[in-house]
Amino acid sequence: MAESMQGLKRTHRCAELSAANVDEQVTIMGWVQKNRNKGGLVFVDVRDRSGIIQVVCEEGKTEAALIEKAARLRSEYVVAVRGTVKKRSGAVNENLSTGGIEVVPEELRVLSESETPPFPIEENSKTKEELRLKYRYLDLRRPDMQRNLLMRSKVAALTRQFLAEEGFLEIETPILIGSTPEGARDYLVPSRIHQGHFYALPQSPQLFKQILMCSGCDRYFQIAKCFRDEDLRADRQPEFTQIDMELSFVDVDDVIDVNERLLAKLFWEVLGVEVPLPIPRMTWQEAMDRYGSDKPDIRFGMELHDVTEVVRDCEFAVFQGAAATGGSVRGINAKGQGQMPRKKIDKLVDFAKDYGAKGLAYIAIQEDGSVKSSFAKFMKEEEMSALIQAMEGENGDLLLFAADQNKVVWDVLGALRLELARQMGLLCKDEFKFLWVTEFPLLEWSEDQNRYVAMHHPFTMPMEEDLSYIDTEPGRVRAKAYDIVLNGNEIGGGSVRIFDPQIQSKMFEVLGFTPEQAQEQFGFLLTAFKYGVPPHAGLAYGLDRVVMLMAKEESIRDVIAFPKVKDASDLMTDAPTPVDKKQLDELGISIKEEGGTDCMC
Repeated sequence: MAESMQGLKRTHRCAELSAANVDEQVTIMGWVQKNRNKGGLVFVDVRDRSGIIQVVCEEGKTEAALIEKAARLRSEYVVAVRGTVKKRSGAVNENLSTGGIEVVPEELRVLSESETPPFPIEENSKTKEELRLKYRYLDLRRPDMQRNLLMRSKVAALTRQFLAEEGFLEIETPILIGSTPEGARDYLVPSRIHQGHFYALPQSPQLFKQILMCSGCDRYFQIAKCFRDEDLRADRQPEFTQIDMELSFVDVDDVIDVNERLLAKLFWEVLGVEVPLPIPRMTWQEAMDRYGSDKPDIRFGMELHDVTEVVRDCEFAVFQGAAATGGSVRGINAKGQGQMPRKKIDKLVDFAKDYGAKGLAYIAIQEDGSVKSSFAKFMKEEEMSALIQAMEGENGDLLLFAADQNKVVWDVLGALRLELARQMGLLCKDEFKFLWVTEFPLLEWSEDQNRYVAMHHPFTMPMEEDLSYIDTEPGRVRAKAYDIVLNGNEIGGGSVRIFDPQIQSKMFEVLGFTPEQAQEQFGFLLTAFKYGVPPHAGLAYGLDRVVMLMAKEESIRDVIAFPKVKDASDLMTDAPTPVDKKQLDELGISIKEEGGTDCMC
């Protein structure tokens, strides 16, 4: 039977108590973690978001009725305890911040009873994620999940504080907007009043924050909900949160400066980790050549070596063909892995094929200096020696090679490098290595659309010195774009925006937009630009991803209160759900069943 809280007021959270509170009368409230009945001695661990405190009912010190009541408590009962803090009479628990104290109760109330939970409420749960997400309200009670949510809240609060002190205004932008088909798929919302018309949920506040710069707001930020209807993976969700910002009268260095100081503050205040400033910068081209990735993990070496010229004239057709057709031959040196079994190497070959490789060539240098290789018979002794030297190969090393067009080679070796680092234990979660990647290509060729598309978005400013190539060699034009990378994860990205109407028109032209199409999709922004637009630039972080890395979690689902699973469904609420016919009728919508039959349900 649940009891009332009336007359009781919580004085402390459980883990806020310490030796400084000994002999004080306190009132705590929380959930029963566990109950240990030793006859005339009952120990009850009470938990709230701050941690755990032990409550002790002992014969001779506690009323018999209270001991009996405590003995009946079960896991996840909600209780209120009024009593006195004492030093522990038994052994100190070094694993708890409250391990040296306990509460001796004078009053105990059961505020709410609980059925037996479907899984234990405990740290580092081994319960399947599907079950945890179905009962997410129970999962969130676990101490590690509570810490993650507290960390997320602190990151958001510190961000607001820092940006406000830097002169940013927090401004909300609309959630119901017009659809812009360029980029990822929109989530669409039907309009009841304007039947046959749809709103879209924003993929980002991009257009509105640029409008705010036209409006004279100067510096804007928002912790914004965004939506993308795309396939999910560990670090993606259909709805996610951005720390979004835009600044007027700035260039690349100004945006980087304020964001480096923001990152330094967050990591120091939340984790006690010092971020050395300035953060290193690397161009996109250098990142691809050295790491095969535009978001390189620089916690370890194993950089790519371009050996195209070394093997150009060899008789190995795979190398020869890549070099002759404008591609490249590149390799990575897995130090100390020369004794890797053939079966394990074959698994690496299969791994490489998943990223587009036709195969993977290798040289295993034995400890005695002898060589095992998949292509040695095609190489002269001096060619093999020159190749090993170019790869900085030593006794005991494993050299792995990909040969193809550059994009394939980069994709294969970039992924292989990370896979080997995982296998070799080179990825330390306690190490935080930041990197700015700059000067991205402005455009990239889409085979599906048979045209150039914007690598970021159509409003990214080209580098002035590359503008002369935009008609003749558009793929050569670099953008004033920058990503901030942490441990191989892009945590934020942005760019300087186009504010010159002529450059914007040229950009639309290169992207295949007619003036009419550009006006139809982006007319309100283009019109605003006619009335005096300041130079401006911005950046947006994925808040979920930042907190995931700070919390050393593998998935952003562990730092979001109510996440979706891979098919974009919510296991707790069963969303998305069907709606009744009346709602669809009001919206003028019919649903086509498989097979092509219309169904108004």
